[in-house]
Amino acid sequence: MIRQLAQGPARFTDIARNFDTTLNSVTKHLKLLERAGLIERRRQGREVYISLKAEPLSRAAEWLHGYEHFWNEHLDQFEQHFHDKKK
Repeated sequence: MIRQLAQGPARFTDIARNFDTTLNSVTKHLKLLERAGLIERRRQGREVYISLKAEPLSRAAEWLHGYEHFWNEHLDQFEQHFHDKKK
């Protein structure tokens, strides 16, 4: 769903069409994404359009990137220690 919404706003029916599941299940997933602050709904006439709010994902990616450096450094140290012990 997120991948699809990253391409632009979509109607509920357009989103649901891509999944082999019940409409109720799609609704539950969308509600979960909405509670997480990752999507927003906008009514245009009779249609409801759902849009991705990417900012929270960007913040999560930045946070993970900080830990990537930490873990890479520690794993490098571990590998070096392991290889030194094998010699």
